[in-house]
Amino acid sequence: MHRSRVLTGLLVALLAQPVALRASAQDMPPTPVSVLTMTPQPLPVVNELPGRVAATRTAEVRPRVGGIVVERIFTQGSVVKAGDVLYKIDPAPYAVRVASAEATLARAEATRQNAQDQLARTEALRERRVTAGVDLENATTTLAQADADVAIANASLQEAQLNLGYTDVTAPIDGVVGRALVTEGALVTAQTDILATIQQLDPVYVDVTQSSAQLFALQRARAAGELMMTAPDEAQVQLFFDDGSAYPHMGKLLFSEASVDSSTGQITLRAEFPNADGMLLPGLYVRARLEQAVRENALSIPQMAVQRDTNGQAFVYVLKGEDTVERRDVSLGLTFKNEWLVEDGLQPGDRVVVEGAQKLYPDAKVVAEPVNAKPEAAATQSARPAAQTANHKG
Repeated sequence: MHRSRVLTGLLVALLAQPVALRASAQDMPPTPVSVLTMTPQPLPVVNELPGRVAATRTAEVRPRVGGIVVERIFTQGSVVKAGDVLYKIDPAPYAVRVASAEATLARAEATRQNAQDQLARTEALRERRVTAGVDLENATTTLAQADADVAIANASLQEAQLNLGYTDVTAPIDGVVGRALVTEGALVTAQTDILATIQQLDPVYVDVTQSSAQLFALQRARAAGELMMTAPDEAQVQLFFDDGSAYPHMGKLLFSEASVDSSTGQITLRAEFPNADGMLLPGLYVRARLEQAVRENALSIPQMAVQRDTNGQAFVYVLKGEDTVERRDVSLGLTFKNEWLVEDGLQPGDRVVVEGAQKLYPDAKVVAEPVNAKPEAAATQSARPAAQTANHKG
């Protein structure tokens, strides 16, 4: 009998415990929270795309005349200006050709002088009717031929002088000259051998690739009135290195290719960045955050306001009335630093709990205070496929 009374008392205590817990929860003071009122606003849609750096101008330094390289002037890896002498080719053979052309020109000029004198004598004799008219015609023709010979000789001299000048191999553009590809004593052939390569690295290009499906999804969203595409000359581009650090200078989008790569299904877009400090080198792998569109009337919430249940469903607490909250499941789209873009689940005017949400439960009592949220200016794609993201309504 005593044992039965003890068991009965334990059972009554266990049954009474949930009631006591509920009564204790109801007696708890309201939780102080901060709330954010949902206000539609335009938010840029920014995709993060892989890319590589490329020089804006690349020139292969080739000799314009052949010969033996007698001197390398430049320092490898240095900055050169257009017109700086990089190599010297043995000028002796070309100096001889200049001298020969000068002698040929002198002879042609002497011949022309003789023809001029002969024409003058023939004209004087013709006026006194001492000589026939055919002699005057022959003298005129001889002078014309002499003038042509002088012109030919003069052109040959100019060519020889040009070739002599080409023995100084100069830089065709401003930029950074790479390693020397030939050394002194090498025999080089005109227009064939590459002596060095110069690359212009300020500014630089960054060529990024984007899937055609992602781009077409953005275009469909624009056609549906969900997005406004950003003009290329207004799109801002930011670079990030492999270690996650950001390049300190913003770039601008120049254009996108008018064709799709048949092997990869990618479209190439080209941006331009200043590079005065030389941090960006050709071939460097980077990631570019590219502003491609603007989502009108978008709703965004701080990431700290979002919670997830055991099934992975994202939810927030929304103020119901003045002092209680309710759970609201949300569909999230884009992220931008510490903010989420809300695709579905919230409406303009909803007051979402930001600080203190982790302590809440449905119908919990709260004391709400407004919080000032400062949305960031650039959104990046979340983990969901871009084609699906672009088709959601903001």
